[in-house]
Amino acid sequence: MPKVFGTDGVRGLANGRLTAELALDLGVAAARVLVGHGEFSGRRPLAVVGRDTRISGQFLEHAVVAGLTSAGVDVLRLRVLPTPGVAYFTDLLGADLGVVISASHNAMPDNGIKFLAHGGVKLDDALEAEIEACLGEEWDRPVGADVGRVMPHDGTVAQYAAYLVSTLEGSRDRPLTGLTVVLDCAHGAASEVGPRALRDAGATVITIGAEPDGLNINDGCGSTHLEPLQAAVLAHGADAGFAVDGDADRCLAVDHTGTVVDGDQLMVVLALALHESGRLAHDTLVATVMSNLGLVQALSAAGVEVLQTAVGDRYVLEAMRAGGYSLGGEQSGHVIMREHATTGDGILTALHVLQRMKTSRRSLADLAGVMTRLPQVLVNVPDVDKSRTETDEVLAGAVATEAELLGDTGRVLLRPSGTEDLVRVMVEAPTQEAADVIAHRLADVVKAQLTQ
Repeated sequence: MPKVFGTDGVRGLANGRLTAELALDLGVAAARVLVGHGEFSGRRPLAVVGRDTRISGQFLEHAVVAGLTSAGVDVLRLRVLPTPGVAYFTDLLGADLGVVISASHNAMPDNGIKFLAHGGVKLDDALEAEIEACLGEEWDRPVGADVGRVMPHDGTVAQYAAYLVSTLEGSRDRPLTGLTVVLDCAHGAASEVGPRALRDAGATVITIGAEPDGLNINDGCGSTHLEPLQAAVLAHGADAGFAVDGDADRCLAVDHTGTVVDGDQLMVVLALALHESGRLAHDTLVATVMSNLGLVQALSAAGVEVLQTAVGDRYVLEAMRAGGYSLGGEQSGHVIMREHATTGDGILTALHVLQRMKTSRRSLADLAGVMTRLPQVLVNVPDVDKSRTETDEVLAGAVATEAELLGDTGRVLLRPSGTEDLVRVMVEAPTQEAADVIAHRLADVVKAQLTQ
């Protein structure tokens, strides 16, 4: 069988690559691996299952649940809930396994299945490999009273919204009162819980993209399409706007002028707030190598270190757990606040950015303006031998030359794609013109040296 797990679980065209049969087999395999690693003292293992709003999630959820229960696992159905919400309940309820059915920011025809370990953290690569190895194997099926039970878990939206609000200082006093915010829910998993949490915290909320019909998730809305949010913020004179993606594990923002505030800037806002209150562990933010150099410069000026990892929120989280850091994330809007969550949480991010605005009495434009984004250019060079990116001497010399010319005013990064035969050339420089020239100059060298 071809490899099914990617960088974020199993994802693909629903009823194409990702079939009900595969979903059922994944449920069985995950249950078997879970049982093999656990000591349950006479009880059945427990899993929680949640999904986003796309219509294919209905049949995939039933298939996964069938697989789990047929292998002797009890299942609590959380229904529609953001990925971080499923992680929260996995931990809160002491579940042995969490399952999220979502393709995040992908278009509606796609879907995905990802597993969470006990405590609500992402499954490590070794366990995913074990699950994959179990697919299609013969196994001893439980019978009679040993099969699992399926139960709804009522009140998930209200309970999760209450938890999100409880993470704010002075949460019982509606601390966001006086702020007006637009929230774009991408017609996704946060369509109910997101507005509820913000309103319960005291904000006046205008919602867009909050009428899911199973087909419209991420369709011209959410964190990948910010134009509707920008228009709504200006039309309503809102203090800020936030847009999440389909499973609400990330968000981007718009200030009161309609200017986009990206994940790097949101991390700077939160890092400085935590730093000033003495709650930023080791005075360090964890970010990826794709974060803008402006983030490093802004935080360095305030006495905050930046630890950079490979691209991917799982690598950010791994570094945070290993070093005991409290804040990390990606430019794309995955922001992980480990004091409150085990994964990126778009609504949690919005709540805490809004609280920073309220307590500091500063606009989001002012808070985000502490960071100056250097012009950044990304050029993809296709049809090359990406395996030689780090070993070709001519290419290494060209990169070193450009980096020396930029000095501490910019940087150069070459990154082989993890899924395609291409190399990404990223350049940051003091001006857009300089970034363009250097990026394309290096792209020409990549093509000349690495063409297959």
